[in-house]
Amino acid sequence: MRRPLPGIATALTILLLACFTLHADEEQKKRFASFEKALDNVTLAGNFTVVGGDKDAPLTKEEYTITKVEKMEDGDYWKIHARIKYGNQDVTLPLPLEVKWAGNTPVITLDNVLIPLLGTFSARVVIINGKYAGTWTHGKNGGHLFGTIKKNEEKNEEKK
Repeated sequence: MRRPLPGIATALTILLLACFTLHADEEQKKRFASFEKALDNVTLAGNFTVVGGDKDAPLTKEEYTITKVEKMEDGDYWKIHARIKYGNQDVTLPLPLEVKWAGNTPVITLDNVLIPLLGTFSARVVIINGKYAGTWTHGKNGGHLFGTIKKNEEKNEEKK
């Protein structure tokens, strides 16, 4: 007598995996949409520190204006269109940056990434609840960064 159970078990396993995959895809779409909304047309304004620097020095201000964020087809990469004010530099660039996820929390991840006109950086920056925080390294220097994320005013196109 034949036992049909292995065939049924296989079919049930495939069905469960398909359901899990669909659920995971929906959760990923929600994470991606939330990330895009959080960083679309915003300014990250805050401060950074230099580890080992002058402990009595005031915090150094930093500002990043992000006009657009879009998922790239390549893996975990996103194109972040940003204006970066760093030291005496003020540059606007489309930056292909890797975004990893700690649960539902995006972590912008740089590993020795060359940013034109600014240099090579490594960083981990967490984006959550209208705030950002993380660590950075640039050559032999490094430290912490933190601040708030504010929506920019929408630019109204002039009506003709």
